[in-house]
Amino acid sequence: MTRNPAPAPRLRPFGQVDVFSAEPYRGNPLAVVVDAEGLPADVMQQFANWTNLAETTFLLPPTDPAADYRVRIFTGSEEFPFAGHPTLGSAHAWLEAGGIPRQDGVLVQECGAGLVRVKGDGGRLAFAAPPLTRSGPVSEAELSQVAAGLGMSREALLDASWLVNGPNWIGVLLESAEAVLSIRPDYAAMAGLKVGVIGPYPAGSGVGFEVRTFIPGDAAAEDPVTGSFNAGAAQWLIRSGRAPESYVAAQGTALGRAGRIHVDAVGDDIWVGGSSVSCIEGFVLL
Repeated sequence: MTRNPAPAPRLRPFGQVDVFSAEPYRGNPLAVVVDAEGLPADVMQQFANWTNLAETTFLLPPTDPAADYRVRIFTGSEEFPFAGHPTLGSAHAWLEAGGIPRQDGVLVQECGAGLVRVKGDGGRLAFAAPPLTRSGPVSEAELSQVAAGLGMSREALLDASWLVNGPNWIGVLLESAEAVLSIRPDYAAMAGLKVGVIGPYPAGSGVGFEVRTFIPGDAAAEDPVTGSFNAGAAQWLIRSGRAPESYVAAQGTALGRAGRIHVDAVGDDIWVGGSSVSCIEGFVLL
């Protein structure tokens, strides 16, 4: 069988967007190839590996008539069906490139997980948290591995749940934000797991929770700010009564970032939002 040759490289619009921060270089960077039409998946994967960021996205014409655009999301080593900060950063880049949503006030992103709604929210963008494809108890063997990876006793893990909406997150609740910030991860002990940790701040702090997420073996082993985990954690914590229907979470503090994730439960939806700012604009040869 004859394989179709790869398209000749050409200059494509490209940007890097800082997500979950209104202040440049204090959130989570995302590389976005704004026009990726015709690019083979192996080229996308190679470029995502080269950017050395947590994720790189590629914007394409939609295949679903209800969508405004389609996105493919790659880490340095794999493709994700959905991820949170790539959703907000891609929507920001698409709008800045002149995209006009079919519906006033709401754009629809097509991705591997299906259709995701994104809306404006007081100068920020927010996505509707997709349904969890896996939730519920984590095995004792896995919890023991998580505890070892976090350098904590098993008893320090107050509760845990699978929170899968693309990435295979294990969510862990700790006693306090201070306990979250004290973690010194052992990535070798945690190998093979994606772990997100959340702990509450005292009342009146202005921020409800501190969050950290760990992905052993990834280019960014600790992710600065993580939309997919925060979406799953919000569904878990709000529906179990551990969090109010509206709160702000901080993430990236341990890395010198200042990520802020705004969570709001409205009807059956949980919206996860934050500010985005473009930091690099230009072209890439692909």
